[in-house]
Amino acid sequence: MRDYSTRPYALGGLGIALLLWGSTWGLLFAPREAYMGDVQRIMYVHVPTAWNAMLALTFAFACALFFLLRGGWEWDARLEAAIEVGVVLSTLLCMQGAIWAKPTWGVWWDWDPRLTTTAVLLFAFGGILALRQFVEDPVKRAVWSAVAVVIAYVDVPLVYFSVRWWNSLHQVQSTPATVSRAFHWPLRINAFRYSAVFSSPQSIIHANTACSGSVSIEMSFFHFGLSKS
Repeated sequence: MRDYSTRPYALGGLGIALLLWGSTWGLLFAPREAYMGDVQRIMYVHVPTAWNAMLALTFAFACALFFLLRGGWEWDARLEAAIEVGVVLSTLLCMQGAIWAKPTWGVWWDWDPRLTTTAVLLFAFGGILALRQFVEDPVKRAVWSAVAVVIAYVDVPLVYFSVRWWNSLHQVQSTPATVSRAFHWPLRINAFRYSAVFSSPQSIIHANTACSGSVSIEMSFFHFGLSKS
């Protein structure tokens, strides 16, 4: 059996190294943006936070589907870990957005489509974590959480496409074609930094701990429904 005990620490170390590299590059060496000046430098944190929040919640959605269709407690553990990461990043995303909005929009918050759908996303997945704390039966907790994640995930594409579908203060998603080449690498480095840092202690250790015992109960949503009938 392979020993994965050192992998979280390796990922964590990689994340810290990328944090120092990307942040130093973005804050000190990347050029100032022509219109916003140094205020724009929060982009090197804000955009990677958004990318990885969506990635974490998409992984939670995949875990929910695997649990409902195939069963296995490991998928429930991974689902919970992914939601925790997604909620933390979504909270940081809202805070960073407010800091960026004040000097550029003149307000800390505006109920435009992008901000509103992001707030709904945060409360929806935060509510699922709260649900898990109040349901004592492990089978009900796992099944209800998985179903709730599938429903809540509907808001993820709404967050992404909101700036294209409705009038919004928030700018449309940037692409390599619309972002200066000098900004590319700090953004990418910080994106990989988030992925490494948050996948190391939170998801891997959480999942391995939950699955370290000898219990390997297989279940699915349909099996649970039949057992109750």
